[in-house]
Amino acid sequence: MTRHWTGQFITPTTSHGNEGDPAVYLRREFEVTEPPVRATLHITGLGLVEPHLNGGVVGDEVLAPGWTSYRHRLAVSTHDVTGKIVAGANAVGAVVGQGWAMGRLGWENKRHHYTDRPALYLELVLDYADRTETLTSDGSFRAGTGGVRANSIYDGEEFDARLEPDGWDRPGFDDSAWEAVQSFDWPLGTLFEATADPIRRIEELAPVKILTTPSGKTVVDFGQNISGWVRFTVQGETGATITLRHAEVMTEGEIDVETLRTAAATDRYTLRGGTVETWEPRFTFHGFRYVEVDGWPGTAKPDSFRAVVVHSDMRRTGWLETSNPLLNQLHANAVWSMRDNFVGVPTDCPQRDERLGWTGDLNAFAPSAAFLYDVRSVLGSWLEDLAAEQAAKGFVPWVVPDVLSTPSSPTALWSDVAVSLPWTLYREYGDEAILAEAYDSMAAFIRQVAGLLDENGLWSSGFQYGDWLDPDAPMNNPAGGKTDRHLVASAYLCRTTREMADTAAILGRSTDAEEFTALAHRVRTAFLNEYITKNGRLVDQTATAYALAITFGILDAEQQKLAGQVLASAVAKSGYRISTGFAGTPLVTDALSLTGHLDEAYLLLLETGCPSFLYPVTMGATTIWERWDSIRPDGTINPSGMTSLNHYALGAVVDWMHRTIGGLTAIEPGYLHMRIAPKPGGGLTHANLRHDTGHGEVRISWSLTDRTVSLEATIPAGTTAEVELPLHPDSAVIHVSAGTHHWSYDLKAEAAADTVFTLDSTLGQIAGNARAWRAFTDAFSSHFPGVPLDGDGPEAAVMSVRTMLDYVPGASAELIDDLTSALTSASQGAPA
Repeated sequence: MTRHWTGQFITPTTSHGNEGDPAVYLRREFEVTEPPVRATLHITGLGLVEPHLNGGVVGDEVLAPGWTSYRHRLAVSTHDVTGKIVAGANAVGAVVGQGWAMGRLGWENKRHHYTDRPALYLELVLDYADRTETLTSDGSFRAGTGGVRANSIYDGEEFDARLEPDGWDRPGFDDSAWEAVQSFDWPLGTLFEATADPIRRIEELAPVKILTTPSGKTVVDFGQNISGWVRFTVQGETGATITLRHAEVMTEGEIDVETLRTAAATDRYTLRGGTVETWEPRFTFHGFRYVEVDGWPGTAKPDSFRAVVVHSDMRRTGWLETSNPLLNQLHANAVWSMRDNFVGVPTDCPQRDERLGWTGDLNAFAPSAAFLYDVRSVLGSWLEDLAAEQAAKGFVPWVVPDVLSTPSSPTALWSDVAVSLPWTLYREYGDEAILAEAYDSMAAFIRQVAGLLDENGLWSSGFQYGDWLDPDAPMNNPAGGKTDRHLVASAYLCRTTREMADTAAILGRSTDAEEFTALAHRVRTAFLNEYITKNGRLVDQTATAYALAITFGILDAEQQKLAGQVLASAVAKSGYRISTGFAGTPLVTDALSLTGHLDEAYLLLLETGCPSFLYPVTMGATTIWERWDSIRPDGTINPSGMTSLNHYALGAVVDWMHRTIGGLTAIEPGYLHMRIAPKPGGGLTHANLRHDTGHGEVRISWSLTDRTVSLEATIPAGTTAEVELPLHPDSAVIHVSAGTHHWSYDLKAEAAADTVFTLDSTLGQIAGNARAWRAFTDAFSSHFPGVPLDGDGPEAAVMSVRTMLDYVPGASAELIDDLTSALTSASQGAPA
């Protein structure tokens, strides 16, 4: 039921929406004869709104009303303030900062995307036993300023404690010097009661160390890259100013702000003086690990500082822990990057002059996000913004809310989030209403793209991001990856048309289901005809091209087999280092394991050289990086100007980790029926997974001890599971119902354990074992970097390593020793 809003927006008679302007303080007093039975405050505004009542802040939300597509949807926060209303005089008000509505957004340095001045909307509903009285924002309010001076999402907040009016939010305050307010024209039809999880202070981190830099600066290291701000407690002289400058990284012993671009990310606090003062900003947030502190009186102590972690207050639902500390850190980094980028809107980064709701980033990471947290309310609200802007503009914006100066043309992975995100949420939560609510938006996008196809059914024209941030793309052209961008687009269309057809069928829209099924068949046939040989070899020989064709179900069984072999060979030739961008990275490990190349998938996952999943971990990363080499091996920052250290998209591999290492997959939407099938590899000896589904918590724990496998699984009431026992000698599959189940068994003696590799082994024999080939090529490349070795060619079947060395000029005794050692190590229980 839609609420009828009865008030009006108000704004000061003078502007407070220009760069550097202070926040506006708005207040009024009112009398009540008796405390109400119930009192409810509804509040929102254009800008960031902090509500006050009778001397205190109302509620624990921060950065309200968050960021939505304000012209279509402006969230109203609702607070129960029954216990705060007293008989007699009362005072209600708010501080309104610039936020997303007025401050600059985007790298184009533009302001006033929604308004050029702050505005407040307020309803205070007082319910008595015999009546209801409603107080609304109107001309009885007064407007002034206080301690909050300049404030900006990107640049930070300045607060002068000397200017904060004591008691401004209490009855009896003299506001005669404050100015009048006037009504502000804003359509009440945009208002809706907030549905997304509110943004809150979630956690506090103590400093891990306080550093003195080579230049003599004081830097507080909180040990973790976060989104939020710093709270500090200090005592000093009146008028002294403390400056906090935030950064993600230090280079050469000093904070490095290159990853911030033009965002100042600087807070300043001017002391009132005389007593102990505690302060934190309220109208900005930063992405940071390090804070440079200037102007601190005396010596800075750890107890004086806390980093306040701020993001949407989502419920955690997924956990994974393994025997490999590097993988655990990779998983933790993905979790932190998600947290840091869910500040109301699912953004690309929390630190620089961007922080936009990029659709491609979210689309790539959505399955991981839905496993890790309950994202239904946050992403449900975001999808409503997307649909509203799509309907108004005729396209799905690349960023939602859309503040770009140019229209967004339809693109794969970005725009098609309109289809794939509702489908992902439906698969995770099992709620058909998610599909029903998004259906018009989904169908509009698919029909729009259908109209752009060429006569063969290919999406062969128009701008595409392609395999964005392929590590081999030119630094100044992240869309210029190896994989043909229209191949990427046509492959993704194969996926989304099938999702659309399935959605129509689930919702009983039979005519639409026939339309979209025919379209899905048309685009798949077009892809097969254009890009794939009948045996399964793609015209584009990249890991991304093969990963898309394999995981999107485009190939038949025989084609899939060859494609998997080619992909495995491709990742081996790349030294198991990453060769994929946004389009391919979430899928490449799946493509390998789906086609029987689990060992190669683990080798790709566990590689530590640059670029790789674990390279950032070895460099001390605590979040996922935007680029594989955002920090180069020599410790310098990638100079591209696009080097965020907090981007979750490339952490999408954790979805594969949940399903393959942890072993959990939903067979039916919402985990009513599930598959439990851990697939050990990569030297892992144990793993533990927990996932809180709509039916209850699933727990999976497995371990390898000597030659024994143990598996324990707990599934909730009302669900069933198909359990594939890992490494079982008979490949046993067991069907179980709710409860806790245990299995323990001996491994079958493996012939592979007797595999012995020596210098007399042929290249083909070694290449047939992923781990042995990896060890062999690593040892060889340490002496001859960049010289390729081919284990697939016809000569490899007969050429021994010893023979090969006869053709290698300068084959030293050290090289021979290293190769022998590598082959010996790979012989010990190496899988065939």
